[in-house]
Amino acid sequence: MSTLDERPQTRASDRAYATLLSDIQAGTLPPGAVLGEVEQAARLGVSRTPLREAIRRLVADGLVVQQSPRVTVVSAIGAEDIRSLFELRRALEEAAARAAARRGDPEVFAALAEEFDPARLRLAEKAGRDVYYSCIARFDAAIDAAVGNDFLTSALRGVRTHLVRVRRLARDKPDRLAASVTEHRLIASAIAAGDSDLAAHATHVHLHNALTSILDTLPEGHR
Repeated sequence: MSTLDERPQTRASDRAYATLLSDIQAGTLPPGAVLGEVEQAARLGVSRTPLREAIRRLVADGLVVQQSPRVTVVSAIGAEDIRSLFELRRALEEAAARAAARRGDPEVFAALAEEFDPARLRLAEKAGRDVYYSCIARFDAAIDAAVGNDFLTSALRGVRTHLVRVRRLARDKPDRLAASVTEHRLIASAIAAGDSDLAAHATHVHLHNALTSILDTLPEGHR
């Protein structure tokens, strides 16, 4: 009986978490926004118990902070936070690239390398950028599948959750996007060739360039 009673509550908590996460990543709930229990429960159509569970998950993610027992706000994100995030990202993604080069299916990554073709991706158009981000999502999924390490992929998912906020803050730069396509193509090609050193090095260079570009385009209030 207890299991049946818990299922609706769990679903409500999951729905609340997914909506709040999306709102935070999209900037609908900006840094500093107060998550009032009464207001958010009414907005999301859930009771306060599943809302509290959703907020606890967001606190664990580092996306909201408990300023007091009654006040929860969306966490700030600035240049130092982004540097710290990329420090972790570099360690995880370089390790993942090495593992994927050792364990991944060469055909999968060779096909991905072909998709990262600057001549085919029209990055000046929104549709082209959408295709590019779709390629990135497939590349990340292929890395996760190739790594075969639940602890590593779980840590990577946590980093990617924060990266959505970071990418929203930074402005798209056509030259940087084109360079990023080429960098991803090199990483995918190195993995397809089973060259773990090149895959890790190409990942390191890509992340260095990405961090530099993001910091250069941050709004003044986030520097």
